[in-house]
Amino acid sequence: MLKIVVCVKAVPDPQKASEIRIDPDTKNLARSDIPLVLNPLDKNALEEALRIKEREKAHLSVISMGPPAAGQIIKECLALGADRGFLLTDIAFAGADAYSTAFTLARGIKAIGEFDLILCGMASSDGSTEWVGPEMASFLDVPVVTMINEIVESGDRWWKVKAALENGYRLVEVQLPALFTVTRELNDPRTLSFSGIIKSRKKEITEWGREDVGLSESEVGLKGSPTIVSEMTTIESGRKVELLAGTSEEKADLLVEKLVEAGVL
Repeated sequence: MLKIVVCVKAVPDPQKASEIRIDPDTKNLARSDIPLVLNPLDKNALEEALRIKEREKAHLSVISMGPPAAGQIIKECLALGADRGFLLTDIAFAGADAYSTAFTLARGIKAIGEFDLILCGMASSDGSTEWVGPEMASFLDVPVVTMINEIVESGDRWWKVKAALENGYRLVEVQLPALFTVTRELNDPRTLSFSGIIKSRKKEITEWGREDVGLSESEVGLKGSPTIVSEMTTIESGRKVELLAGTSEEKADLLVEKLVEAGVL
């Protein structure tokens, strides 16, 4: 049976982006007042795992690192069709950069057991580093292909995938076990169903802290992060907006006049 692990992240709701603030002391995102949702690109990773499971015999685990509230995101994945969920949650994980996040997730995946394929979104909407997937692959010592927008061939130990490049794509043949990061072009994620929600009530979510996956405080969270935000500066915008009234012709003439006055034309 094919063993698939999907890494997902609970991120602040992008529709509430204007309300997101940065804590001036910790220099981290202040997330407590913003609802958490499933990272958009992780939906594509989960959808592809579900499609693989539908056409082949596979077991699908979902893993996330985050606060206890991120458990709701795991429940959503279970309701969509994942078989089992794992949440890495510990106050010691707070403040983790991409390196520390990848290290912790990799240790969590090792604790789950053997795997054939790991899928995750190319980036998260709140960080967008695109580093976590490749760094996890390095820690797990497996090949990685990033920015996948099509799985061309699957079914045996050698898979062929199409991955995005600027102005083109690359066709890669890779042997499992492997890790893929995916783009939104890969698929259209499904939505929750009532039957899926009912079935998910019997599915298990396992919560692990730092000690459960054999990590010390110095290896995780802020203490285990080699990169830090050393300084932040608020940029004040000096732009002014002026609305032009009149017909289209009048507004065009007025715009040209003002551009001439400003020395642009």
